[in-house]
Amino acid sequence: MLRQVTAGVDGSTESLAAAHWAAREALRRGASLNLVHAWTWHPRPASSVPAGTSEHEWAQQTLDRAVGSVRAAHPGLQIVDQLVSGSAVDALLAAAEEAELLVLGSRGLSGVAGFLVGSVSQRVVARSERPVVLVRAGETAADEHLPAPDGVSPEEIPETPYREVVLGLDTRRPCDELIEFAFEAARRNGAALHVIHAFSVPSADGADLHAVTGAGPEFLAAQERAVIATLRPWCEKFPGVSVTETVSEGRAAIALVRASSGASLVVVGRRTRDGHLGTHIGPVTHAALHHVGCPVAVVPHA
Repeated sequence: MLRQVTAGVDGSTESLAAAHWAAREALRRGASLNLVHAWTWHPRPASSVPAGTSEHEWAQQTLDRAVGSVRAAHPGLQIVDQLVSGSAVDALLAAAEEAELLVLGSRGLSGVAGFLVGSVSQRVVARSERPVVLVRAGETAADEHLPAPDGVSPEEIPETPYREVVLGLDTRRPCDELIEFAFEAARRNGAALHVIHAFSVPSADGADLHAVTGAGPEFLAAQERAVIATLRPWCEKFPGVSVTETVSEGRAAIALVRASSGASLVVVGRRTRDGHLGTHIGPVTHAALHHVGCPVAVVPHA
């Protein structure tokens, strides 16, 4: 079976950035790239559709522009384009089933505000059985690397190191899929892996009292030991990956956003459970999608 990375394109700057990120990831994985654009017929075409052009023609032109842009940047990459009539969410979920990874664009308001996740992206993230990476407009290959000397572009110096991969880890419910995804991403890029674990001090009745009492040195040491024990088999499996751990008291979302400032990728999880309220992405992942500036990988797990 041909390995494949899929990206959704819709003509926006953020989806084009996602397509180029997906192209670089496909090359790193030795996979092909599938660019998908979904369109829906309307009795009255949107104002963005030029006069004298049908919605189908405009959709094809939108897809062709994305393919042409990616192909010009990566002439050796195998690219498949897929124009689908119907719901964007359904089309992307169906395409993701055949891929190792789905990449989508997400509108960024600013470096502080972070992601403004569109309804399509959010629904896909909440339902996808494959990992989904969200990429903001303006993300480039240079952003994945540490600054090059004298302002030289990383493309001119391929050995310029990648920025670190950041993993949000919950030692109470560690997940193999999530941890392996982060280690594999770091290995492929030759990047360091920075593991973030934040905790709250529980009271006798289960409430979090870290803001009132603070954690004692024994409790902090126990948390650090739990992180090391969780990561030990993965460090043995990926001996070439340099791993650092940051264990702190407080809110996991805040610690994760803070650590993401110098990262090339942040990896978080989404528990695949269906409750009476429907699918959920979880508060930490939700915060990462809204406030982290670099690409965010959401890995579904049981």
